[in-house]
Amino acid sequence: MSLAIIRELSNRYGADPSYVLAGGGNTSCKDEKFLYVKPSGVALADITESDFVKMEREVIRRVFSLPEYADASEREAMVTKLMAFAVTGNAARRPSVEAPLHELMPFTYIVHLHPAAVNGLTCSQNGPAECAKLFPEALWIPETDPGFTLAKTVHDASVKYEAAHGRPASMIFLQNHGVFVGGNSAEEIDNAYSRIMSTLRTVYEKAGIATVPETGKLDEDFAFELAPKLRGWLGDGKTPKTVKTLAPFRTARGAFTPDHIVYAKSYSLISDDPTEAEILAFEQKYGYKPFVVEVPGKAVFCAGATGRGAETVALLAQDGALVQQLTAAFGGPRTLSDAGRGFIENWEAESYRKKVAGGASVRLSGKVAVVTGGAQGFGYGIAEELAAEGATVVIADLNAAGAQSAAARLKAPGGACAVAVNIADESSVEAMVRSVVLTCGGIDLFVANAGVLKAGSVKSFEKRDWEFVTSVNYTGYFLCVKHVSAVMARQNRCCAAWTDIVQVNSKSGLVGSNRNGAYAGSKFGTVGLTQSFALELVTDRIKVNSVCPGNFFDGPLWSDPTRGLFVQYLNSGKVPGAKTVADVKLHYEKQIPMHRGCYPSDVAKAIVYAVCQSYETGQAIPVTGGQVMLN
Repeated sequence: MSLAIIRELSNRYGADPSYVLAGGGNTSCKDEKFLYVKPSGVALADITESDFVKMEREVIRRVFSLPEYADASEREAMVTKLMAFAVTGNAARRPSVEAPLHELMPFTYIVHLHPAAVNGLTCSQNGPAECAKLFPEALWIPETDPGFTLAKTVHDASVKYEAAHGRPASMIFLQNHGVFVGGNSAEEIDNAYSRIMSTLRTVYEKAGIATVPETGKLDEDFAFELAPKLRGWLGDGKTPKTVKTLAPFRTARGAFTPDHIVYAKSYSLISDDPTEAEILAFEQKYGYKPFVVEVPGKAVFCAGATGRGAETVALLAQDGALVQQLTAAFGGPRTLSDAGRGFIENWEAESYRKKVAGGASVRLSGKVAVVTGGAQGFGYGIAEELAAEGATVVIADLNAAGAQSAAARLKAPGGACAVAVNIADESSVEAMVRSVVLTCGGIDLFVANAGVLKAGSVKSFEKRDWEFVTSVNYTGYFLCVKHVSAVMARQNRCCAAWTDIVQVNSKSGLVGSNRNGAYAGSKFGTVGLTQSFALELVTDRIKVNSVCPGNFFDGPLWSDPTRGLFVQYLNSGKVPGAKTVADVKLHYEKQIPMHRGCYPSDVAKAIVYAVCQSYETGQAIPVTGGQVMLN
């Protein structure tokens, strides 16, 4: 037995979307005494050897000798206690709920996956008969409630199988829930899955069935108008959902697998023109608001608590549609029964799995935050802090490749993405806002951070440089607020939430800056814009504030060796007597009572304050280490 082998198998299959979506599936390996199984809430693609839960096999086997309980909940509670008792070592991890099934298969390695190609068979009307033809050596298990009932069913069927065939089943298909494969080496596992997938692909090809979801053309204008409204209608009245827009496809008519139920729910709302009344009626009928809204021929909208959550719903909605499509090769779809669906919807173990996958709730959980100029420097530092606070972060930057790289590096539990923008170009700003709306449904926090600086004496400053600084810092801020506020207003009309625009200004927007008139003038001007926008947009429940940082000496704006301000100020003679960059830096540090430059985390704290403080708008908040104090 080798944990390294099962970790490698888990990572490889887990990273392949044709096998695994949303971190689904589970794996294990065993020795004579212990079973090492994947824990709930840990994705196969990311699992490490230390993540596997170590369980005593003898204790797990007691599950199969439990007496029959009249009360199913009492029986499941006993199974849960046994599984907890079986865990040794790190008890913080919770083992996969299917650990008993891993134990009963007498193979060193077990890999349970539920690819769409497999579920096209397991979720079909003729699944049992077709499975017997395609995989005569396999064991088929009809739909059974998860937990003890499934474990006991598989146990009894496995005993009969081994008695009839003289060997244990190494391939077990679960109706509506994928396939278990067992082997004593990685090669045996790979060979089995390769054969399963190639056999099914051949069937689909012969039947002329596409193995990717069939989609139509997205109606972008329609989606741009509707998505912000859906955010409000699908939320809890105060916190909007994040909504991802997809090209139209025929969503699943019912739930096919537990994953579909856990992450995307059993039913979609299908409407030509969704309204709040329809959503409320849906909720009254099913007990939850829809996670998936299909507007035939126009768009499909997938809602989650965060950007990452919405992405997961989208993946499972598309997977359900594909499974539905593939079942045509085997007599058409067979969704989970009402009893099975209800069991999973109310199953505590699945609620735990979803809770763990969702992550912890922090101050900006559920909020979509856009940071312009977020690919590097101050902007990226702010984005990091907002991500840590739970926000779904959109990095918007003129440097599209840099924005993509920054979003990929960002550790954002709520998810992160990137969009290109030139804030001085109105068409580019419009395109940015549209992209964010189609990806996230709307915007809760817009951080207007992008800016430029050119220093120089008013006696010699070039007009083109003056216009460049003004077009980005002043006009760019106006353009962003113009287009962002329209979306926020549409969103806010559909819920009781407030949204925020926070401009990253400067201490130079509060006090003049010697030989830096273009920059200081643009920043002074935008404080006036902030106050004016705040007065106007408060009726739309939009707060507008500025934060005014001191100098971020460690960032490229100051420290770039060729274009940084230290070099510019040295060359322009702004600091009398300075002979080196170090002299210029020391000069500025001495002007700060706290004797250090400003950090992105300092500014991010002020931004979060502006968002969380419900009674603050039109302010210019200094973050200067005491260098600038308001009267």
